[in-house]
Amino acid sequence: MGAEREGDTRTRRGRKRATAYAACGVVLLAGCASMPDNGDLRGVESTPRQETQVRVFAMPPREDAPPSEIVQGFLEALTSDDPTFSTARQYLTPQAARTWQPEQSTTVLADGPEAEADRSGGRIEGGDFSFTLTGTRVATVDGQQSYSPADGNYGQIVHLVRDKKSEQWRIDALPQGVVMGTSDFERNYMSVNKYYFASTTTTVGSTRRPAAVADPVYVRERVDPTTQVVRSLLGGPTSWLRPVVRSSFPTGTELAKGVTALTPDDQNKLTVPLNDKAENVGHAKCDEMAAQLLFTLQSLTPIVEEVELRAGHTRLCSLSENRAATVAARGSEDHPGYLYFIDGDHRLARMSSGEDANPDPVPGALGDGTKALRSVAVAHDEHMAAGVTIDGKTLYVGSMVTGSSLGEPVLRSTGATESDRLTAPSWDGQGDLWVADRNPDAPRLLLLQKGGGTPVVVRTPSLDGRINAVRVAADGVRIALVVEKDGKQTLLIGRIERDQKPGEQQPSVSVQELRSATPELEQVTAVSWAGDSRLVVVGRESGGVEQVQYVQSDGSVPEAGTLPGLTEVQSIAASEDSEAPLFATSKNGLLWLPGGSGWRTLKETASAVFYPG
Repeated sequence: MGAEREGDTRTRRGRKRATAYAACGVVLLAGCASMPDNGDLRGVESTPRQETQVRVFAMPPREDAPPSEIVQGFLEALTSDDPTFSTARQYLTPQAARTWQPEQSTTVLADGPEAEADRSGGRIEGGDFSFTLTGTRVATVDGQQSYSPADGNYGQIVHLVRDKKSEQWRIDALPQGVVMGTSDFERNYMSVNKYYFASTTTTVGSTRRPAAVADPVYVRERVDPTTQVVRSLLGGPTSWLRPVVRSSFPTGTELAKGVTALTPDDQNKLTVPLNDKAENVGHAKCDEMAAQLLFTLQSLTPIVEEVELRAGHTRLCSLSENRAATVAARGSEDHPGYLYFIDGDHRLARMSSGEDANPDPVPGALGDGTKALRSVAVAHDEHMAAGVTIDGKTLYVGSMVTGSSLGEPVLRSTGATESDRLTAPSWDGQGDLWVADRNPDAPRLLLLQKGGGTPVVVRTPSLDGRINAVRVAADGVRIALVVEKDGKQTLLIGRIERDQKPGEQQPSVSVQELRSATPELEQVTAVSWAGDSRLVVVGRESGGVEQVQYVQSDGSVPEAGTLPGLTEVQSIAASEDSEAPLFATSKNGLLWLPGGSGWRTLKETASAVFYPG
């Protein structure tokens, strides 16, 4: 369920197929199926992918179609490329067609919905009939287009009546939203990142600029996704992210009246006409608005290289891809200078991220072997590093400058065993350091501002279990936690909320609304951010083998999510810059995953590998 989709043909077992024909390389399916005249409905089953660029068109109800065919045709119409579901509404009574809101939600079932005739819910001879739609839930997409994993059984009633004048059967009561199988969802919808700004600012060198935060949503892939995602961006962030981000678009900003489609010109510039709410924005604010649009559109279609904003007949501003980086900081554009790892002598080493690179110990005390290290994190600017000693008891922070010393540890754990002490640390893009103390007598998630000072105890009101790993996104707004409970380790994504009241020396920091990003895995052993809303995870399902895969921060899985297998993984390293290669450590040492091939050994001794962050 990633951002790129392959189309698929519409096959339905046991049904007649609609005629398919090719025109300019696009396959058009004129209708989905012919329906049975009587009996129970067959499920609207998930369909295998075969052709790219497939378009699916729904068929209107047939004259004198029985109730089973009406319901079947309606379910098929939900999976078509009809932008307003106008054909699906033809299966409804006029009143039901007016009140049905397909945009309210999308329910994704493991297979297509099965429909069982309700023998006690009416009689065909009596002019009314009902069916129960059933299936196993996989996910829901709400009215804000936000994806959430789901489980359990689905059961909803569809009721039909026969019109007394026309004697045609139509649906008069049905659940709001749409329902479809997983394959239909993957063909119809695509994941896109909207971008907003963290409520706090990020300092890069001497420049302060807002951090762009990805807000993933699902849009219908073949129904003008560009216009859909722009409207969604203007509508504001999803509920989960809203407390910690802001939008630079003035309240009430929408596309100008009459704008129905947005298309870049032959210079790859997209002009976006806005309503009068945006007329009086200043130049700096307009640049931020354009950056939000440019980042969002490039997650959908990389060909957009420039965005121009207009309101009425006035050109507000224009922002190119090259200048966007000066307006906002974006994790995926933060190219790491080095790959870092802990070598066989328990020192911090680094190398350029290539097969022929020669590793060297980093300058400073963390690289000279003064302290044997178990885990290390390097700040995003690659000037500072934090290391946990091999026994897990102490955390040191030092600069990566030749001749620098460590000084006193910034944190100590009193856990009785190594597994009850400090996790690997993690830096956010604001220069703050995060680490968890796993001491069962005093488990804590801690924040050290700029890597030092009195640790801030981070509140985790919805946490149920013990933190085994911490990875903070570069934006400083989202955090990934591997949490252990009852022998299982799961990956949870939380929202970081900060509140610094005037006169207080320390901020109040909490992690809110933790949600699972790996509902199918029961053991997660390693994780790393691998994009603005994507992570790479090492784990296994119940009874399965260890696997390496990509997941989205909302819990969905990209289409090309599974990577070549690897066993006994100790750590995994991915960068939020998607062009940086993937590395891991295992019993075989330091490994590299070149594109399109299997894992290859670079060094026979290494215990942990990571990029800055």
